[in-house]
Amino acid sequence: MIRLKDIQYGPLQDINLNVYPGERVIVFGPSGSGKSTLLHLFNRLLDAEKGSISFYDQPYESYTIPKLRRKIGLVLQAPHLFPGTVLDNLKFGPSMVDEWKDKQGEELLEYVQLPSDYLHRSVDQLSGGEKQRVSLARTLANKPDVLLLDEPTSALDEQTTEDIEEVLSMLIDKHQITVIMVTHQLSQAKRLGDRGIYLEDGRIMEEGPLPDILEKPKTEELQSFLV
Repeated sequence: MIRLKDIQYGPLQDINLNVYPGERVIVFGPSGSGKSTLLHLFNRLLDAEKGSISFYDQPYESYTIPKLRRKIGLVLQAPHLFPGTVLDNLKFGPSMVDEWKDKQGEELLEYVQLPSDYLHRSVDQLSGGEKQRVSLARTLANKPDVLLLDEPTSALDEQTTEDIEEVLSMLIDKHQITVIMVTHQLSQAKRLGDRGIYLEDGRIMEEGPLPDILEKPKTEELQSFLV
């Protein structure tokens, strides 16, 4: 589905990685290891200095950036909503390609467990957790094949984190979306992921099934990280 070959950018060195349809990939590691950089390469917020990335066996460069970002959606740690209403945010992407349909807003809010009357609410009136749900719904409006999540719950309280995790699990299962998620919460990695990738000093030090690699790490680097 997505293939990274000999990628170098900033802290990242010699990254070789395949992501397959339907996977829930969790990327974790110490600060400065290149986790968010890697995620941004998937979405072409950054372009690799060396190496190549392909999507469905086609070079990234063969896709326009808007088309690629509709197919590979990104939800950031801090939700960046546009000024206006919830509806304004939800319809933005689909409207650009004439794909917005009536009642789609209600359906999207149902996905993220928000009442339909939120559609006409100003984003300035939303709580942090509500903004993150709307950000997720806005990304889903483009019907992505891949969902990139950059520590989407790190700024939220424990109860809101649990709520967002529940929403994510439901959406992933229902729509069979491929997920690549950065998190520093290893308990969250166990709950949401099925494959883990441990980054350190810009390199993939260990990867494998979750929670196996967290419970029985094979490398000294991951063993030290988990202590």
